[in-house]
Amino acid sequence: MTVQAVGSATKDPGSGPDTLALTNPPPLRPGRAHAKSGGGRNRERLTAVVAPLCSAVVAIGVWYLISYVFLEPDRQWLVPPPHDVLNQGLLEWEQLEPKLDALMLTARVALTGLLIAVAIGVSVAVLMSRARWLERSLYPYAVILQTVPILAIVPLIGMWFGFSLPSRTVVCVIIALFPMIANTLFGIQSVNREHHDLFTLQRATRWNRLIKLELPAALPSIFTGLRTSAGLSVIGAVVGDMFFRQGEPGIGTLLDVYRQRLQSEDVFASIILASLFGVVVFFVFSAINRLAVGSWHGSGTDR
Repeated sequence: MTVQAVGSATKDPGSGPDTLALTNPPPLRPGRAHAKSGGGRNRERLTAVVAPLCSAVVAIGVWYLISYVFLEPDRQWLVPPPHDVLNQGLLEWEQLEPKLDALMLTARVALTGLLIAVAIGVSVAVLMSRARWLERSLYPYAVILQTVPILAIVPLIGMWFGFSLPSRTVVCVIIALFPMIANTLFGIQSVNREHHDLFTLQRATRWNRLIKLELPAALPSIFTGLRTSAGLSVIGAVVGDMFFRQGEPGIGTLLDVYRQRLQSEDVFASIILASLFGVVVFFVFSAINRLAVGSWHGSGTDR
């Protein structure tokens, strides 16, 4: 039998008569592969920039369409066009300054509530992971805390903690707590059984197993819960501003005031600022996730 192979081939003396061993394979071309890989990464980066810009252009176009086509001129104040929102709500310093001051207060409340929710959520999840009976005892209450409408317990929060900043922080903690508990517990319970066996062979203590195995392995899940809780904490801070008006006004307080005064441009401007703050918080924690997790998990690498 005749076999045509690229490169020089010799017959392997230990093989059968029809087997050929390839001794001089064709050289690889890593340069071309590397160039292709680099080009693919450049296209991905370009797409990551162009796609959001295109969606933003489409959203602004729909916004103009609603303002000028679907609404009558006497009802255009309900959805003012983007340039009016920009000029009257964001570019005039007299209008922008109180919004930024209120946003700073809302940000402080949201971050304080988030830190408390992270500390409580991770601690409770670790406790539940230690024993099944603890999980069965505590997890139903975490679910109930998540499902109870926050507006239904606002009067109780006000009576217990007052109607100022502490109540706003409590609202943030309640809203942001469950994702931290659920994701941390899932991450701890998802550790590979073979890794547990290795620690058992090394006679590791429960503390060493938790610190050196379970929590590091659960980091991707913990940061997933952290990103979710961060967004929910911003929502909780805005909701708390609307209902607890004592003390300095937050962005939610200004939203309610502008709504009562029918200042639509300022309402939309405040919503935009609050949304941008939520986006910034999300991307900050995504960057921290990439630094903490690194490249060993898919959540820590750029896609």
